[in-house]
Amino acid sequence: MDQITVVYWSSTGNTEAMAKYIGEGIEDAGKKANVVDMDSFSADELKDCAVFAMGASAMGDEELDDGTAEPFVCEVETFAQGKKIALFGSYDWGDGEWMRNWVKRMEDAGAEIVGGEGLICNNDPQEEDAQNCRELGRKLAAL
Repeated sequence: MDQITVVYWSSTGNTEAMAKYIGEGIEDAGKKANVVDMDSFSADELKDCAVFAMGASAMGDEELDDGTAEPFVCEVETFAQGKKIALFGSYDWGDGEWMRNWVKRMEDAGAEIVGGEGLICNNDPQEEDAQNCRELGRKLAAL
């Protein structure tokens, strides 16, 4: 697997920035990163991928966006069994409950979460967040 897909939904650009940093980590590790917006990508394209990353920012009462991210994630749940998935996203307030819920959903669907938990960032990614994203990308590339 020479290419790893990083698909994201971003309401403010913060999760998009995280996706790009993850892509940098993948490429630093010698693989090709395919960083794409959920709005222009079909979940079906992930069916044959053993390893990939999904990102979405928290919305409302710490939940996934119900217009794009939630339907996308619901579709991935139908074929997540045996996949290695990295989850990531940004939030503005709260404590990351949306990510814990998302991790549980993917684990319940049979996926292995890369790193054991989702990677979250409060608002725009700072340098430490960018480094954490790159490290997640390197972990994906090592699988």
